[in-house]
Amino acid sequence: MQRVLADVDVDVVEAGYVQYLVGLRTIFEGDAGDACALFEAAAQVGVRFGDRDLETLARLGQGRALIRLGRLRGGVACLDEAIVGISTGEISPVVVGDSYCTAIEGCQELFDLHRAQRWTEDLSHWCEEHPDLVAFRGQCQLHRAEVLTLRGSWPDALSEVDRAIEHQARPTGQLAVGAAYYQQGELHRLRGELEQAEVAYEQARRRGRQPQPGPALLRLAEGQAATAEAAIRRALAEADDPTTRSRLLPAAVEVLVAAGELDGAVEACDELEATAASFRSRLLDAAAAHARGMVRVAADEPEGALPLLRQALEEWHALDVPYEAARVHVLVGRASRALGDEEDARSEWRAAREIFADLGAQPDLQRLDRLIAEDADRDTHGLSARQLEVLQHVAAGRSNREIADALVISHRTVERHVSDIFTKLDVSSRAAATAYAYEHGLV
Repeated sequence: MQRVLADVDVDVVEAGYVQYLVGLRTIFEGDAGDACALFEAAAQVGVRFGDRDLETLARLGQGRALIRLGRLRGGVACLDEAIVGISTGEISPVVVGDSYCTAIEGCQELFDLHRAQRWTEDLSHWCEEHPDLVAFRGQCQLHRAEVLTLRGSWPDALSEVDRAIEHQARPTGQLAVGAAYYQQGELHRLRGELEQAEVAYEQARRRGRQPQPGPALLRLAEGQAATAEAAIRRALAEADDPTTRSRLLPAAVEVLVAAGELDGAVEACDELEATAASFRSRLLDAAAAHARGMVRVAADEPEGALPLLRQALEEWHALDVPYEAARVHVLVGRASRALGDEEDARSEWRAAREIFADLGAQPDLQRLDRLIAEDADRDTHGLSARQLEVLQHVAAGRSNREIADALVISHRTVERHVSDIFTKLDVSSRAAATAYAYEHGLV
């Protein structure tokens, strides 16, 4: 194609289409800079010749290239310009369908949920008016399924993804079908249908879609934390672009926390926060605050966790992502309980339980019910789980330094815990704390 482009020495619209095709090949090869220049040149040809199809396709290509170059505002402007141009009615149906799909994929790269939802709805209406364009119908259903999953309409999302698989299986590319199978696996996993999730992830893998982080989270749900950790670390090692890594990092934090690898979880949080700042995405901001709050709860730092979790909760509710909001409610409850506020903890858990039940999130519902039952069965005298651990070591006669080494926390943190334990138990010495612990069955 480049040789053809070099041979075209007259100003004709066909030269613009050649530039557009070369731009596509260039961006697929990873050179977003050269691709951006080719798309811009092709768009100018489209403008000169009044070819709206070429102008729209080239603007979308330019937008996607700018996004990959980190020039997010310019990239979004190109996507907006192309989509607005569709309303003129001067663009052919095939280009319209391709434009919507390209723009929605660009929104997904930017984690721009609002644009993705709006343009998916527009694409749905357009597909209803053009039922003969089967390939676009399948892609439309997949995009709808992804949005519905975030919005918490899981039965509807599963129906859409099943139809997407049916439409895209004949005779379009395997990668598109693989993406649909991956989304199917995610829905089954969230609903607790673990065997069906396993099958769907394998179908995605066979069609070239690397199905992470779903399988890692599936292993975690099955209680295989070490296997989940190995899978998510491998996926991160293979991912080299910010968008892919940002889809993996929240799951990596969850898996690493469950595996007790808090240092690794902190590193994942740092990267997620940096990416969120560069993308200026509310979705990533919510995920980053959620992840950092989760790590601080695991590190028994409830005071530091609560502001982050409140921020995440506000963002998830504003974005209308109920499943993630419910997960944050659980963490807020745990932090509140650690601070001795049992009433707030129970209130947060009731809110989470109601959402999980409405969604049909059976694994999360079962875990929460176990947490509530364990909390009801014990009287910790206001001590957090970490403070109980520290008290057990104190009662065993260990020094603060020995406790710090055993729990892999700082000496200063142990001193703070011991001071808080004395205050909550109303004692003034390690001997008195030990006697209280044995008297009240805390060790």
